[in-house]
Amino acid sequence: MFTFSESQLLGWVTPLIWPFLRVLALFSAMPVFGSKNVPERVRIGLAALIAFAAQPSLPPVEAVALDSPLALVLVTQQVLIGIALGFAVRIVFAGVEFAGELIGLQMGLNYGGFFDPVSASNSTAASQFFGSTIAWLFVVINGHLLVIAAVIQSFTAFPVGPEPFAFLKATRPELWGAEIFSSGLWIALPLIAMLLFVNLVMGAISRVASQLSIFSIGFPITLGVGLLGILFTLPAMQSPFTAALERMLALFQ
Repeated sequence: MFTFSESQLLGWVTPLIWPFLRVLALFSAMPVFGSKNVPERVRIGLAALIAFAAQPSLPPVEAVALDSPLALVLVTQQVLIGIALGFAVRIVFAGVEFAGELIGLQMGLNYGGFFDPVSASNSTAASQFFGSTIAWLFVVINGHLLVIAAVIQSFTAFPVGPEPFAFLKATRPELWGAEIFSSGLWIALPLIAMLLFVNLVMGAISRVASQLSIFSIGFPITLGVGLLGILFTLPAMQSPFTAALERMLALFQ
């Protein structure tokens, strides 16, 4: 008859449960996989598969009784690191959506705001377009694989230990908010400069030909130039998005 002891069972379960919790927390917090469109069973199954497949590359972990206070501390650590990594990826997406907000403001599209049920917040047409585009780009450039590699490497940078908040000293999440404005302005700056030039030209025309109704012709011209600018600058979005994503993931590697 096949028998096993409690220590053997903990030796089998412990190497799996900590990466499972960290990856599951990541999938619950990051964009694309953390959206309401992805069922919870899919996230749980992917987290279990990744935890099992990553066992050869993970550092060894001592067996811990799951009913001990130390186990509760370790669970807290895995959940916090996974959520922090997912939040770091969401910061990059927020920067791109912020760029869409700025561009839509210059184009005059921000009056058409609506409620986005996916993010449970108010959104604009330009911001929603940039967010959907960057979600597709994230999958196309294998950004999800980069995030999975980062969470696996985080077990080397921040191993399983009794200090759940030690990683905060290295990652410094209080500084992540600046990434939204820096990356967002970097993406939106070409279109903002283009639309500013159009507004200057329209202002000069209104002074030269005062009989023209600048308000009736200014909006369609600004909107058309903005749409053309988005069309031509959209392929260049990959470079700043990839750079920002790599900067945020490097904090956990």
